[in-house]
Amino acid sequence: MKPKLETGKIYHILNKSIAGYEIFNREEDYTRIIQATRFFSRKGNLPKFSQFLNSKKIEKNGLQKSIDKKAKKKIVDILAYCIMPTHFHFILKQNRKDGISSFVGDLCNSYSRYFNNKYDRKGPLWQGRFKRIEAESDDQLIHLTRYIHLNPVSAGLVNSPEDWQCSSYQEFIKPEEVEEKICDYENHLQINPEEYKSFVESRADYQKELQIIKKQTLE
Repeated sequence: MKPKLETGKIYHILNKSIAGYEIFNREEDYTRIIQATRFFSRKGNLPKFSQFLNSKKIEKNGLQKSIDKKAKKKIVDILAYCIMPTHFHFILKQNRKDGISSFVGDLCNSYSRYFNNKYDRKGPLWQGRFKRIEAESDDQLIHLTRYIHLNPVSAGLVNSPEDWQCSSYQEFIKPEEVEEKICDYENHLQINPEEYKSFVESRADYQKELQIIKKQTLE
């Protein structure tokens, strides 16, 4: 049995769909999981997520501002993320007891209900409990962000991580252009956008080769 997730520590969190099923197919699917990510990272005086999305205040103020007005207590800090067709990656700092488990559980349950209802499907959507790896040093942490930002390139979905819109890469390399940010990495990582871009993209070909080798080994 793995030890409990500790408050104040940072973890790489991964969860996959059941049997490699593609659960993010359309732009609205990615939009939904991003909206849910913003919502469930906080606790407070909030209505149900579905009711919240239908609120006219969101259209006027934007999702993030509407959430901030209702709940300011973050149960997790999101340092980085990447949503892939069959799975997701997050780097999370736990801010309170069971914060990560609560966030991931609410996120996955909410998306399952949305997906099954939209696509007329029944049954579980996720393969099981999420996987986690503790980031034990700043060096490991920065390399983890590079790994997850390169996931779409390694999978052959895009040629550059900048072309994948469903990750936090834009927040790292063009923070001034992102209107509603999700990530809170500033207290943990000192990021120079140009240097980080070079740091990530210089490794793209190598990581892609590793992915090919891994796939061939498993076949």
